[in-house]
Amino acid sequence: MKIEHVTSVSEEIKDELLSVWEYSVRSSHDFLKEEDIEFYKPLVRNRYIPSVDIFVVRDDCGHIAAFMGLSDDMLEMLFVLPERQRCGYGKVLVDYAVNTCGILKVDVNEDNVNACRFYLKMGYRLIGRDEYDATGKHFPILHLQYKCR
Repeated sequence: MKIEHVTSVSEEIKDELLSVWEYSVRSSHDFLKEEDIEFYKPLVRNRYIPSVDIFVVRDDCGHIAAFMGLSDDMLEMLFVLPERQRCGYGKVLVDYAVNTCGILKVDVNEDNVNACRFYLKMGYRLIGRDEYDATGKHFPILHLQYKCR
């Protein structure tokens, strides 16, 4: 799998990233209601995606299958299409974030049990917890840090 750093996020790429985000969230964030997803969609597209460095992995047809967003010392977002989950895309991106970019921290929704398990398996440990997410919604956030080997 080849990781591509997207240095210019066009409107077309934003749309494709948002599509990956939405499919991923709908399959993994069963604690969100439809109105929550609709609330976050414009934030993800217009605020969150433009504020991070985007790295993607494409499928054999050239479509984005997974992406991550990095900012300062944080892995801000990691989303993988449902049909590509458990195929190594997330692992490749996290390994790149840690070993190439020196990114050691990530926040994850506490209710996203599979993501929590994934990060713990990848070598992260819990360092904190907030009761509310960054928008003030009652979706607890776990703060994780990579355990340097």
